Amino acid sequence: RLQKLKEMFISKFGSAPKFYARAPGRVNLIGEHIDYCGYAVLPMAIEQDILIAVEPVQTQVVQLANTNSSYLDFSTSVNNIQINKAKPQWHNYFLCGLKGIQEHFGLNNPTGMNCLLDGTIPPSSGLSSSSALVCCAGLVTLRANGKTLSKVELAEICTKSERYIGTEGGGMDQSISFLAEEGTAKLIEFSPLRATDVRLPSGATFVIANSCVEMNKAATSHYNIRVMECRLATKLLSKSKGLEWRKMLRLHDVQTKLGVSLEEMLTIVEEVLHPEPYSTEEICKCLGISLEELRSQILSQDMQDVSTFKLYQRAKHVYSEAARVLEFQQICSEAPANALQLLGELMKQSHISCREMYECSCPELDRLVDICLQFGAIGSRLTGAGWGGCTVSMVPTDKLNSFLKNVKKAYYQTDGQRLAAENNSLFATKPGRGALVFVEA
Repeated sequence: RLQKLKEMFISKFGSAPKFYARAPGRVNLIGEHIDYCGYAVLPMAIEQDILIAVEPVQTQVVQLANTNSSYLDFSTSVNNIQINKAKPQWHNYFLCGLKGIQEHFGLNNPTGMNCLLDGTIPPSSGLSSSSALVCCAGLVTLRANGKTLSKVELAEICTKSERYIGTEGGGMDQSISFLAEEGTAKLIEFSPLRATDVRLPSGATFVIANSCVEMNKAATSHYNIRVMECRLATKLLSKSKGLEWRKMLRLHDVQTKLGVSLEEMLTIVEEVLHPEPYSTEEICKCLGISLEELRSQILSQDMQDVSTFKLYQRAKHVYSEAARVLEFQQICSEAPANALQLLGELMKQSHISCREMYECSCPELDRLVDICLQFGAIGSRLTGAGWGGCTVSMVPTDKLNSFLKNVKKAYYQTDGQRLAAENNSLFATKPGRGALVFVEA
């Protein structure tokens, strides 16, 4: 693959690349939609990645090309980075990583670059192709400008810089992309960012299946509405407990301030919040503020026209999912005889909560989860933001071949569009390594 990329680079730019950078996609085994609430998640890097061949150049221009001809070439001056939130095209994700590094170091005269990109992560599939591209671009810019940072610093900069495109993400994708190690999943905790090895039990393989329903986080408001609902739930829970609610931003902050367990937080959610959606008027009444203050101080620009928010359901999902992550880690470290059954049960509960409480599934994902469980998966759930994208299933290794064959038949071979994509849509994966740079020998 490197050789082929090098040949394409030479035919495109007329000279050879000086170095390559890669950043992997990821699959989140458990812990969906809780990183931006401050809670730990449990992902692993996959073997599929973004690979970029790079040649630093004297001109102050970045030229971007892609091995996939459906992604158009793009070039811009390195001194005038414009990121268009309205149209999240592939090159904008590269520009996020570039801009993040430039701003971090205050680079006045950054190096120009010729870059050719090759990606094997299916796009808009919930396997984090966009964050892998941001991370890879950050790494490329760092190297081309002769700067160094730790992996943790890189992950934190790339998390912040992906927000230039309008996605209010929490940092899981960028963290695993840099901190992953071969052969182990990671428990990733935030503030401060740290990663702990989680050894997955033997006897099972993780299988990714793409629903073939594309979901682009930045192009949809679903994701950002959920972020806002969690923030509003934080404010109402804080107010009801006499905390300084104006300063509280994440559901994790409420638990920390109250010094209670996740189970106790779930009880508090039951006591304080009601299952019916909250109108903006009711939220104002609960907080004792005007609609004007709600709109200017709390709601983000893209939320001004949303009139109802589901706070009970979102908070309930976050606190229960955060507890499932810790339980998953504990089972992996204690490795009881029935570890696979226990982990499978947690994955199933996670999917039900994503479907019913967070409402981030879709009919195709639900059907795919059912098919996977029917053909021998011990656990199966959506992974990534949802509303399309992929499922991850834990399958006994000795049943893997029959599982793949049956799922292909039941889900992919019933539909022409899915059939065309099936080769990249269903695959077993093991924990891969994190982002790295390699230089032409």
